[in-house]
Amino acid sequence: METTQITDVWDRVVGTQPAPPSWLVVATGLVALAAVLPAGVWRVSRNVVTIAHEGGHGLVALLTGRRLEGIRLHSDTSGLTVSRGRPTGLGMVLTAAAGYTAPSLTGLAGAWLLAAGHITALLWTATALLLALLVMVRNAYGVLSVLVTGGAFVTVSWLAVPQVQAVFAYAAVWFLLLAGVRPVVELHRGRRDGGAPDSDADQLSRLTSTPAWVWTGFFLLVALCSLTGGGRWLLAL
Repeated sequence: METTQITDVWDRVVGTQPAPPSWLVVATGLVALAAVLPAGVWRVSRNVVTIAHEGGHGLVALLTGRRLEGIRLHSDTSGLTVSRGRPTGLGMVLTAAAGYTAPSLTGLAGAWLLAAGHITALLWTATALLLALLVMVRNAYGVLSVLVTGGAFVTVSWLAVPQVQAVFAYAAVWFLLLAGVRPVVELHRGRRDGGAPDSDADQLSRLTSTPAWVWTGFFLLVALCSLTGGGRWLLAL
C-alpha cells in the first residue's frame, strides 16, 4: 500500500495537470498585481521578494564555489547574505548580480513549468527550495518568514484540491514576475535621492568599474523581459 501511495505521489509530481481557464489566469494576475501596487500591502508582500532575493545570492554563491555562511531576513524587508571566498572575480560578480534578478528569473522558470502543465512540480520544487533556504537562515524573523511562506506551499500542495493548487501556483508566479520590477524601481529612486550607497548595483560598480546605473538598468531589463516572456507563457500567447 505504501509503495502504491509513493508511486501515486511521484506520478503527480512528474505528471502534468490541466491549466485553469484563461479568465482565471488573468484573475490571478490581477490578484498578484494587487499585492504589489498598494504601499500597505507591499510592505508585507515584499518579504517574499526578499526571500527570493537573498535566496538568489545564496544559490549563486554556492554554484560559483563560494562558502555560504548564512542569510538574514529583516522585518523592514531588507536582507543580508554572507558568503566567503575571493572578494573579487567572476564568482563575486555573479553572486552580487543574482539578488535583484532572482525574483524575476524564478518567476520566469515558474511560468515555463506552468506552461508545460507541471503545476504540482512547481509547488513541490518551491517547497524544497524554501526548506533548503531555511537551513541557512540565521535570525528569528527570517526563520518565521520562510516558515510562513513554505507552510503556505506545503498546505496547498498536500491538502488543496487541484483547482486551488492551480490558482495558487499561477498567482505565486504572477507575483514574482510583477514584484520583480518594483524593487529595481525603488533602487533607482533610492540611488537618485542619495540613498542606498552600498546597494548591489554600487557593489557591482566597484567590482567591475562599470557605473552603478548600468547595473540598475540591467536589473530592470531582466525584470521586464521576464515579465513579458513569463506573461506570454502564462496567458498561452
